[in-house]
Amino acid sequence: MKEAVPEKQEGKRIMPDGFGSTASVPALPRWRVWVLAARPKTLAAAVAPVLMGTAMAWADGGFHLPSAFFALIGALLIQIGTNFANDYADYLKGADTATRKGPLRVTAAGLVTPEAMRRATTLTFALAVVAGLYLIWRGGWPVLAIGLLSILFGILYTSGRYALAYLGLGELFVLIFFGPVAVGGTYYVQTLTITREVLLMGLAPGLISTGILLVNNVRDIEEDRQAGKRTPVVRFGRTFGVGLYAFCLFSALLLPVVWYLLTYRHGGAMAVLALLPASVRAIRTLALERDGAVLNALLAATGRLLLLYSLLFSIGWILT
Repeated sequence: MKEAVPEKQEGKRIMPDGFGSTASVPALPRWRVWVLAARPKTLAAAVAPVLMGTAMAWADGGFHLPSAFFALIGALLIQIGTNFANDYADYLKGADTATRKGPLRVTAAGLVTPEAMRRATTLTFALAVVAGLYLIWRGGWPVLAIGLLSILFGILYTSGRYALAYLGLGELFVLIFFGPVAVGGTYYVQTLTITREVLLMGLAPGLISTGILLVNNVRDIEEDRQAGKRTPVVRFGRTFGVGLYAFCLFSALLLPVVWYLLTYRHGGAMAVLALLPASVRAIRTLALERDGAVLNALLAATGRLLLLYSLLFSIGWILT
């Protein structure tokens, strides 16, 4: 199908939205377009588990700077590659329409061609593999398996006939791969061992990252339903999505408390309880607000909550 050539009009582009109408999009510098495509508000989900895994390795006397560095670079590249793949796949499936409440999707807006986005996705995942070569050399086949599965599921998140997000499995993927897999993998490449406490505490960033996804899915419930995207929020309703969001945030806050009560170790990690008021405000906002702009701000706020959680947890874990 031949693509229409974008028109310029008063500093804006008039782009086909893929549904027979057009959407007015501000003209943007190329670098800004790719920053938007990378979705920087979601990148805390890549940084937080690496920070926590590194802090736990430090506390156990196993901190290894090169491994921590390449783990962070690899995690960021896989997250960005997944975001690119999502942008491309949702465009092809017609999930990003002119009625979308969420942040701009650059392929659907016509700011990037589908072919360019496909190439960018391939390049980003290839760079993630390059960054992971040192980690594979250091950690062996477990690191190779984690890296390949992370990339595979990053692609399958919205691509293909059995895309995870369209089957309602996106939250489970995020919980596992942005939680115990990311924290445990970061810890392993530094210490070359793994412990149950690392995997248990690794659930915390996975839970809050799932919360980020839930904000997105609560906001887009109607658009997802029309596109055939059977998220848990579409399947069970908005109230269920809000309740699951609350469960994710509160569970993450309680994990260090439960661990301390069971072991009397690393009590300083309970500093994350300082985030309880912000968590309650976030839950209340998701429950009461339906405006797209407000929920987009909540998406970013949940990302900041995740980053603050990882910082408080890491400092408290190391000091105690």
